[in-house]
Amino acid sequence: MAPKSFSFPGIFPALLASSLALLLLPTPIIAVHDYHDALRKSILFFEGQRSGKLPPDQRVKWRRDSALRDGSTAGVDLTGGYYDAGDNVKFGFPMAFTTTLLAWSIIDFGRNMGPELKNAVKAVKWSTDYLLKATAKPGVVYVQVGDAYSDHSCWERPEDMDTLRTVYKIDNAHPGSDVAGETAAALAAASIVFRSRDPAYSRLLLNRAVRVFNFADKHRGAYSSSLHAAVCPFYCDVNGYQDELLWAAAWLHKASRKRAYREYIVKNEVVLRAGDTINEFGWDNKHAGINVLISKVKL
Repeated sequence: MAPKSFSFPGIFPALLASSLALLLLPTPIIAVHDYHDALRKSILFFEGQRSGKLPPDQRVKWRRDSALRDGSTAGVDLTGGYYDAGDNVKFGFPMAFTTTLLAWSIIDFGRNMGPELKNAVKAVKWSTDYLLKATAKPGVVYVQVGDAYSDHSCWERPEDMDTLRTVYKIDNAHPGSDVAGETAAALAAASIVFRSRDPAYSRLLLNRAVRVFNFADKHRGAYSSSLHAAVCPFYCDVNGYQDELLWAAAWLHKASRKRAYREYIVKNEVVLRAGDTINEFGWDNKHAGINVLISKVKL
């Protein structure tokens, strides 16, 4: 029997970036390590995490179509996207962060990816296609598919799962600026990846990022409060939603080149704690990434 899907959100994009950075070194640190192969496997991993109807060029052949009715209980199509962390749950928050990091890797290191660049781009699009579905309704973001408790109590392949596929969302009355902000960041970052590859798709991503960001900013609050029973203790936003709003604004500035987003960061510096200096970076804390992005802004 093929193993169940397994991932850690944010770790594999980090490994991907590390592999790319090592490829840039003039000579390998340890000759026995093949970092080209590490890059290939880092990207291939995401194909093993795919949910939904798999494409003809799927390279992980022991995976099959799965979760083809996701979203049906809520009257929406939420097929696709990625499974998370050895589970069959689709958690929107870490999935969006992973997408942002994958896109950033392509933006900064794509020229060094060689033949793996096309696979990295496909990995981003597999996620953004899902995120577009999750944000199709104005004022609503679908942030999770699957019940984590029932899923964790049943170890099975996604092709065979019979656990609950409960759909969870945030809206005006139940805010989630953290997950919405990260989703906006992912869409904005991905729009840069597709700017020259698929201009129409890039515009769609950027326009959606703007709409989702405006929703996140207008209806401020943590999804850990709105959906506490569903998302905690799995992906509680312990750090607060403020950094995701700044992170999204930074990516929208980079993607749109509009000064309004840089001014948003300056205007909200105190209330959103833009001055926080925290020496960590991950799905829950974006301050280090914000600092890097802002440091590259041309005044």
